[in-house]
Amino acid sequence: MYNLLDGLKIIEASSFVASPTAGLYCAQFGAEVIRVDHIGGGPDYHRWPVTEANDSLYWENLNRAKKSVALDLSSPQGREILQELVRATGQFITNFPAEGFLSHAKLAEGRPDLITLRVMGWADGAPALDYTVNNAVGYPMMTGPGPEPVNHVLPAWDLISGAYAAFAMLAAIRRRDQTGDGSEVRIPLSDVAIGTVANLGGIAEVLHANANRPRLGNAVYGLFGRDFVTKDNVRTMIVVVTHRQWANLIHALGLNAQVAAIEAVRGVSFAKDDGVRFEHRDALYPLFEKAIGALDHAQMAVMLDEAGIVHSAYRTMLDAAHDPRLVGNNPMFSAFEANPSGFSYPAAGAFGTIPQMQRGDAKGAPRNGQHSEEILSSSLGLSSGEIARLIDTGIIGIAK
Repeated sequence: MYNLLDGLKIIEASSFVASPTAGLYCAQFGAEVIRVDHIGGGPDYHRWPVTEANDSLYWENLNRAKKSVALDLSSPQGREILQELVRATGQFITNFPAEGFLSHAKLAEGRPDLITLRVMGWADGAPALDYTVNNAVGYPMMTGPGPEPVNHVLPAWDLISGAYAAFAMLAAIRRRDQTGDGSEVRIPLSDVAIGTVANLGGIAEVLHANANRPRLGNAVYGLFGRDFVTKDNVRTMIVVVTHRQWANLIHALGLNAQVAAIEAVRGVSFAKDDGVRFEHRDALYPLFEKAIGALDHAQMAVMLDEAGIVHSAYRTMLDAAHDPRLVGNNPMFSAFEANPSGFSYPAAGAFGTIPQMQRGDAKGAPRNGQHSEEILSSSLGLSSGEIARLIDTGIIGIAK
C-alpha cells in the first residue's frame, strides 16, 4: 500500500472483475474507495473460489482496502442514496448500464464536474464477458496446437480493462484539475481487446498476409522459444530475446558446430536475426531437444542462469503459492489474518515498488455494509437517528 492518492475518494458500484479491479488499484495507491452493493452482496459476492462457508476468496481479494456500503438498490430510496453519494464524492467507477438511474447525465445533475468511469462490454452497450470478447478477437484460434480453439483461464481483457480504467480515471481527474470540467469515460472490453490486438501489430499482420497466423502450440511467434523436456522429465520454457542470449545458449549446450552446419546447408545466419531462427525452427528444435534431454533440470538451470538465458519450468499454482521468491519473501505480500472468510493467507498489496517510500501492508476486504453508517454520516451528513430509521426499514444494510 502507498498513499500517493491520499485524499481522493471514489464511489464504486460494480461486480465481477474489470470494474472492481479499477477500484482495487486506486485503493492500493491510497484512494478511499467505497464499494456500494445491494444488501447481502451483489452478483459476485459468492463467486468461486469459495470456502466451505461459501465466502468468496475471489471477492475478498478484489476488494481489499475498500470500504463497503450496503443499500437496497431495488428501492427508489436506496437508489437515490447511491446517486447522492456519487454526487457528494465526485468520482464514480461502475459497470452498470450507461442508461438508467446511474447514467452520467442523471448523476451530473447538480454536479457538473463529476467524473464517471464506466466499464462496458461492447461500445454500443451490448453485454460481453472477457471470454466472449477473447473469442471475438481471435486468440483462441491461435492458442494451442489446434484445430480446436483453446480458451485460456486468465481473464486478460478484464484485467487490462481494469488497469486502463484506473489510468483513465486519473487522466480525467487531471483534466478536471486544469479545466474544471467533468466527464464520462467509457471503457468497453471489446475496444480494449481489439485495440490491444492492433497495438501488437495483429490487425496489420493478418491484413498484410491476408491470412491468419499458423497455430504454434507452445512455440513463441517470431523468436526462438519453446518448451523442452529435460532428462528427469521437467518441462521447461526457454526463450531467446537477444542475440547475445542466442550465442550464450548454443555455447552452453555445446551446439556451435551443429548450428553452424545448419547455417551452411541452408545458406543463412542465425547470429543476428530472430526471424531466421524462427523460420528454421524445424531444423533447430531437434538439436535442442536432444541436448536438453540429456541434462537434468537442476544442471540445466544452473547452466542457463550463468548464461543469462530466460527460462522457467512449468509449475502448478500451488507450487507458485509456496515459492519464496514469488510469495514467501516477496515484500508485495503481507500475512493477513483478519479476512472476512476467516482463512489466513498472504495478501497482495500494490504491484509497483517505490524505492523512496515505505511500502505499507496490504489491507483487508470489508464485509457487506461494514461502513454504511460511517460513510452515510460523513459523506451525506445523515444523523444517527435517520440512519437508524433507514436500517430499520431495510434501505441501509450493515455488516453482521
